[in-house]
Amino acid sequence: MADGLNQARALRVAEIINDYRTLLVHISQQDVPVPAEDCREQGYVVIRESLAAAQALMSSNYTPVVPAGGNDAETEKAELRRVILDGSARRFRAHKIYLRAAAGRRWSINRQNILRGQRPDQRHAPQLKLIDDTFRQELAQVTDQHVVADLRAADMRAGHWLDDDPSLSVMLSWIQSHP
Repeated sequence: MADGLNQARALRVAEIINDYRTLLVHISQQDVPVPAEDCREQGYVVIRESLAAAQALMSSNYTPVVPAGGNDAETEKAELRRVILDGSARRFRAHKIYLRAAAGRRWSINRQNILRGQRPDQRHAPQLKLIDDTFRQELAQVTDQHVVADLRAADMRAGHWLDDDPSLSVMLSWIQSHP
């Protein structure tokens, strides 16, 4: 039975997809020039991994379900819920990628500020260790629960309708079944 919320669902799809697109733009802005001799440094590796993960995410397709029967409100409701799930999972993955890439970019900026164009040596070691430790702590905080809570808080601040938004466990199941 139709519940009259399909317009709210359609608006939610637009909100989620807009957030997803914005995240992809922000991820692409995290790329930094990498000195060839430093390409294996952990921050640069995370940035490269993040950019590759974002590219793979953009390359994945959404496969709509072709309804067996007519195009009634229940069929529309089911498809909108499926799009909300897929879009939410994509946005979740993009936000997690963005948080990791942004941590890598901060690490890179801090490293450049310490080195000031010089090669690392013993006098830089304590400061470099500090930014490496901070970077690892930041990455450790990018948990699935943190990512979902961050997105949910932003949605609530914006006053979005969240009744059909999937839980973390539902999104993780979806991601596993739709790589």
